[in-house]
Amino acid sequence: MSVPERPAVSGNMSGRIDPATLMRLAVAAASEVKPTSLVHLDLRGLCAFTDHFLIVGVPSVRQVRAVAERIEERLREARVRFAHREGDLEARWILLDYSDVIIHIFDEETRLYYDLEGLWADAPKQELVQDGSSVSWK
Repeated sequence: MSVPERPAVSGNMSGRIDPATLMRLAVAAASEVKPTSLVHLDLRGLCAFTDHFLIVGVPSVRQVRAVAERIEERLREARVRFAHREGDLEARWILLDYSDVIIHIFDEETRLYYDLEGLWADAPKQELVQDGSSVSWK
Protein backbone atom coordinates (compact mmCIF):
# COMPACT_ATOMS: atom_id res chain seq x y z
CA MET A 1 0.00 0.00 0.00
CA SER A 2 1.48 3.34 -1.00
CA VAL A 3 1.22 6.34 1.30
CA PRO A 4 -0.83 9.20 -0.18
CA GLU A 5 1.03 12.40 -0.99
CA ARG A 6 0.78 15.21 1.50
CA PRO A 7 -1.54 17.85 -0.03
CA ALA A 8 -0.23 21.39 -0.28
CA VAL A 9 -1.98 23.92 1.95
CA SER A 10 -1.68 27.65 2.02
CA GLY A 11 -1.28 29.33 5.39
CA ASN A 12 -4.52 29.95 7.19
CA MET A 13 -4.34 32.23 10.20
CA SER A 14 -8.09 32.07 10.92
CA GLY A 15 -8.12 28.33 11.64
CA ARG A 16 -10.66 27.75 8.83
CA ILE A 17 -9.90 25.53 5.87
CA ASP A 18 -12.08 24.31 3.05
CA PRO A 19 -13.58 20.88 3.81
CA ALA A 20 -12.03 19.19 0.75
CA THR A 21 -8.50 20.20 1.79
CA LEU A 22 -9.18 19.25 5.39
CA MET A 23 -10.42 15.82 4.24
CA ARG A 24 -7.35 15.27 2.04
CA LEU A 25 -5.02 16.14 4.93
CA ALA A 26 -6.91 13.94 7.39
CA VAL A 27 -7.07 10.99 4.96
CA ALA A 28 -3.33 11.27 4.24
CA ALA A 29 -2.50 11.44 7.96
CA ALA A 30 -4.77 8.52 8.90
CA SER A 31 -3.40 6.42 6.02
CA GLU A 32 0.10 6.68 7.47
CA VAL A 33 -1.05 4.62 10.48
CA LYS A 34 -2.46 1.88 8.21
CA PRO A 35 -6.16 1.76 9.13
CA THR A 36 -8.20 -1.34 8.35
CA SER A 37 -11.06 0.86 7.17
CA LEU A 38 -11.44 4.50 6.16
CA VAL A 39 -14.87 5.73 5.08
CA HIS A 40 -16.13 9.15 3.98
CA LEU A 41 -19.82 9.96 4.44
CA ASP A 42 -21.08 13.06 2.63
CA LEU A 43 -23.74 14.48 4.95
CA ARG A 44 -24.44 17.70 3.05
CA GLY A 45 -28.20 18.22 2.97
CA LEU A 46 -28.76 15.40 5.49
CA CYS A 47 -27.31 16.86 8.66
CA ALA A 48 -27.45 20.28 10.30
CA PHE A 49 -24.28 20.07 12.42
CA THR A 50 -21.64 18.97 9.87
CA ASP A 51 -21.08 18.25 6.18
CA HIS A 52 -18.75 15.26 6.34
CA PHE A 53 -17.86 12.28 8.52
CA LEU A 54 -14.52 10.58 8.14
CA ILE A 55 -14.72 7.19 9.88
CA VAL A 56 -11.41 5.48 10.62
CA GLY A 57 -11.21 1.88 11.84
CA VAL A 58 -8.01 0.43 13.33
CA PRO A 59 -7.30 -2.89 15.02
CA SER A 60 -6.09 -1.59 18.42
CA VAL A 61 -6.61 1.10 21.04
CA ARG A 62 -2.98 2.10 20.59
CA GLN A 63 -3.64 2.83 16.91
CA VAL A 64 -6.77 4.85 17.78
CA ARG A 65 -4.56 7.24 19.72
CA ALA A 66 -1.86 7.20 17.02
CA VAL A 67 -4.33 8.12 14.26
CA ALA A 68 -5.85 10.93 16.35
CA GLU A 69 -2.41 12.33 17.15
CA ARG A 70 -1.28 12.11 13.52
CA ILE A 71 -4.39 13.89 12.21
CA GLU A 72 -4.20 16.59 14.89
CA GLU A 73 -0.51 17.14 14.15
CA ARG A 74 -1.06 17.40 10.39
CA LEU A 75 -3.98 19.82 10.75
CA ARG A 76 -2.14 21.87 13.38
CA GLU A 77 0.72 22.25 10.85
CA ALA A 78 -1.89 23.64 8.44
CA ARG A 79 -3.02 26.01 11.24
CA VAL A 80 -6.45 24.40 11.53
CA ARG A 81 -8.03 24.38 14.97
CA PHE A 82 -10.58 21.83 16.01
CA ALA A 83 -13.78 22.76 17.80
CA HIS A 84 -13.98 19.75 20.09
CA ARG A 85 -12.32 16.43 21.01
CA GLU A 86 -13.88 13.51 22.88
CA GLY A 87 -12.94 10.02 23.94
CA ASP A 88 -9.44 10.05 25.44
CA LEU A 89 -10.05 7.90 28.52
CA GLU A 90 -10.36 4.44 27.01
CA ALA A 91 -9.43 5.51 23.46
CA ARG A 92 -11.71 2.97 21.80
CA TRP A 93 -13.32 5.90 20.01
CA ILE A 94 -11.89 9.38 19.59
CA LEU A 95 -13.92 12.12 17.94
CA LEU A 96 -12.23 15.16 16.38
CA ASP A 97 -14.71 17.89 15.49
CA TYR A 98 -13.51 20.35 12.85
CA SER A 99 -17.02 21.78 12.31
CA ASP A 100 -17.52 20.97 8.60
CA VAL A 101 -15.71 17.63 9.05
CA ILE A 102 -16.10 15.33 12.04
CA ILE A 103 -13.55 12.55 12.31
CA HIS A 104 -14.46 9.36 14.18
CA ILE A 105 -11.54 7.05 15.01
CA PHE A 106 -12.59 3.63 16.31
CA ASP A 107 -11.09 0.31 17.16
CA GLU A 108 -12.86 -2.11 14.79
CA GLU A 109 -15.06 -3.71 17.46
CA THR A 110 -16.42 -0.33 18.56
CA ARG A 111 -16.84 0.81 14.94
CA LEU A 112 -18.99 -2.22 14.17
CA TYR A 113 -21.00 -1.74 17.38
CA TYR A 114 -21.93 1.90 16.67
CA ASP A 115 -22.31 1.35 12.89
CA LEU A 116 -22.32 5.01 11.84
CA GLU A 117 -22.41 3.93 8.19
CA GLY A 118 -25.69 2.11 8.89
CA LEU A 119 -27.08 4.96 10.96
CA TRP A 120 -26.36 7.41 8.11
CA ALA A 121 -27.22 4.93 5.33
CA ASP A 122 -28.82 7.69 3.21
CA ALA A 123 -25.49 9.53 2.93
CA PRO A 124 -23.28 9.00 -0.11
CA LYS A 125 -20.44 6.76 1.03
CA GLN A 126 -16.91 6.33 -0.27
CA GLU A 127 -14.68 3.58 1.12
CA LEU A 128 -11.09 4.82 1.03
CA VAL A 129 -9.53 1.84 2.79
CA GLN A 130 -11.15 -1.53 3.11
CA ASP A 131 -9.38 -4.50 4.70
CA GLY A 132 -6.10 -2.59 4.55
CA SER A 133 -6.22 -1.77 0.81
CA SER A 134 -6.29 1.95 -0.01
CA VAL A 135 -8.21 4.01 -2.49
CA SER A 136 -7.58 7.73 -3.03
CA TRP A 137 -10.04 10.44 -2.00
CA LYS A 138 -10.96 12.94 -4.73
